[in-house]
Amino acid sequence: MSGAAAPSASAAVLRVVYRALWWIVAPLAVLRLFIRSRKERGYREHIGERFGGIPARGARSAGDLAPLIWVHAVSVGETRAAQPLILALQKAHPEARILLTHMTPSGRATGIELFGDRVLRAYLPYDLPILVRRFLRAWRPSLGIVMETEVWPTLIDECKRADVPLVLTNARMSARSFRRAARFGRAVREVFGGFTRVLAQTPSDAERLSALGARNVAVLGNLKFDMSAPPELVARGHAWRAAIGERPVWVAASTREGEETLVLRAFAALNVPHALLILVPRHPQRFDEVSALIASLGLTSARRSVWAPKPVAAGSGADVPEPLPASVQVLLGDSMGELGAYYAAADLAFIGGSLLPLGGQNLIEACAAGVPVLIGPHTFNFTQATNDAIAAGAALRVQDPQELARGLREIFTDKTRRLSMSAAASAFAAAHRGATARTVSVLSALLEESEAAKQPSALSD
Repeated sequence: MSGAAAPSASAAVLRVVYRALWWIVAPLAVLRLFIRSRKERGYREHIGERFGGIPARGARSAGDLAPLIWVHAVSVGETRAAQPLILALQKAHPEARILLTHMTPSGRATGIELFGDRVLRAYLPYDLPILVRRFLRAWRPSLGIVMETEVWPTLIDECKRADVPLVLTNARMSARSFRRAARFGRAVREVFGGFTRVLAQTPSDAERLSALGARNVAVLGNLKFDMSAPPELVARGHAWRAAIGERPVWVAASTREGEETLVLRAFAALNVPHALLILVPRHPQRFDEVSALIASLGLTSARRSVWAPKPVAAGSGADVPEPLPASVQVLLGDSMGELGAYYAAADLAFIGGSLLPLGGQNLIEACAAGVPVLIGPHTFNFTQATNDAIAAGAALRVQDPQELARGLREIFTDKTRRLSMSAAASAFAAAHRGATARTVSVLSALLEESEAAKQPSALSD
C-alpha cells in the first residue's frame, strides 16, 4: 500500500474539522433527503448506499477477478457527458465491468435510461472515512474516474490509501471556483495533488487546476463534444415538429428557478406571429411549479406528457402525435432525457442557467443538433465552449430578456443568418470532437498498470 504523504499542519487541522463537520451533518443529510423527496421521491430510495451499503446485485465475491471501472457522475449533466466515455470503455475493455455512481436521483434515472443493466449502479457514500472504506472494500475498483468538478477530500485520501488510481476526467475549473478554492492554500493543493491524473477540458482549466496542486495534468478536450442524440430521439423531435407545423419554434432549455419568469418576459416581447416556446426546466421536480407560472401569466400551454403521452414505437422514433393546437403558446417539456428531441423540433435554442448568475449550462448539444444558440451573460461554468461558439458564429450572447427577445426576433426574421448560424453550429461541434478517444487511451494505460500491480511477481517463490 502506497499510503498518503504526511499532510501539513494546517491541512491536518482542516481535515479534522472537515470530517468532524461531516459527522455532524450526516444525520441532517438524511432529514434533507426526506424533505427533498416531497418533490422528488427518489431521494428517499437507496439511502443505505449513501452510508456505504451495497445494492443486492452489486456486491463482488472474493473470487471475482474481473476488473471494475468505477465512474462517478454526480447528476444529469455529468452522466450524459460520461455516456460516450462509458461506451468507449466497454468497447475497449469488454472483460471489465462498469460501476456508475451518482449523488442525485435524476442522475441515477439518467444512468438507467442510458445504460439499463449494462452497468452496475449505486450512490456514492457521504465523504466519511468509514463509509468510503466500506464502499471501496465492497466494490474493489481497479480504476476510479470522477467527472468534471467532483472533488471529495476523504474520497481522494482513501483511494490513495487503497491503491485505487483516481482520475479527474473532463475536468473544469472556473475562475470563480479557483478563487474560492485558492483561499485554502496548501490544504487544497494537497487535496488536488491526491488525484493520479487530471484530464482537463481546456488550457485555462489545466492552468488553474495545476495552480491548485493537481499533478500529471493533460488537456484532452471536452467529452461533451462527442455526445450525439440517438437517431430515435432525433426522429421523435422531427415527428413533434410535423405535428406543430410551420410555426417559428424556439426552445428554452435547462432553465433554472427564477429564470422562467425572464424567459416568459422575453417571449411576451418577441412580437413574432404564431411563435411557439418549448420551455424545458432543468429539474423535473419543478415541472408543476413552472406550469402554474405559465398559467398565472395568462398564456395558453400544453404539457408534452399530455400532448404526446405515449412513447414512440420501439426502433421507429417517428410516431406523430395529434396536431398541436394553434392556440398553444408554450409547450412545457415535462420529460427527462428528451433534450435532443426538443432541439430537433426547434429553429432556435436559448440555453438556461445563464440569465441569472448560475454559470450556464451545456450549449454543445444544441450546436451538435445544428441549432443556432442564444445564451445569457453568466456562463462561467462553460467559459471556453461558450466563447468559442460565439467566435465561430454559432451562438449569440444576450444580456437580459429584452436583448433575448430582440436576438430571437432578428434571427427568426433573417433566414440567411439563421441558416448560417445553423451551419456554424454543426461545424463548431464537429471540429472539437475526439476527446473520448484521447481519454480512453490514458485511462486504459492506467487500468493496465493497476491490474498488473495486482498480479504476483514472476520472480517470487
